[in-house]
Amino acid sequence: MPTLTLRSLLAVAAATLAMPVMVHAQAPANDAANTPPPPQTMKLEEGEAPEVTITQPSTEKKIIEKKQQGKVTEVKVQTGRTTYYAKPNDTPGSMRGDAQSDSSRPAQFQVGEFGPPKKHEAPEPVQTLQPAPAKK
Repeated sequence: MPTLTLRSLLAVAAATLAMPVMVHAQAPANDAANTPPPPQTMKLEEGEAPEVTITQPSTEKKIIEKKQQGKVTEVKVQTGRTTYYAKPNDTPGSMRGDAQSDSSRPAQFQVGEFGPPKKHEAPEPVQTLQPAPAKK
């Protein structure tokens, strides 16, 4: 009898292992029947190219030096939209070779001005409503 139960257990185990394989093999066929077909693609016509004008900023440099008694006191440099000032480091009381007498000084950039200067136009007249007629 023990061999009978062992054989029956092996048969049941083989049947249970084979069942999920059969169920999974049939599932995609049912899903494929229920799915809609993919959408059709259409060719799009190209429109007109946008009319865009790109202007390069000016790269010309304008250097203005201010002098007093033959000594440069300030240099103004304009490149495109950027303006900065370079000034010598003349600290009173410092001697040459001293730590305070360093000849370089950081450039000072002009801030608060963005883009070319705006043209001032006359203000538009204010529109006012006529008063309502008086009730009699």
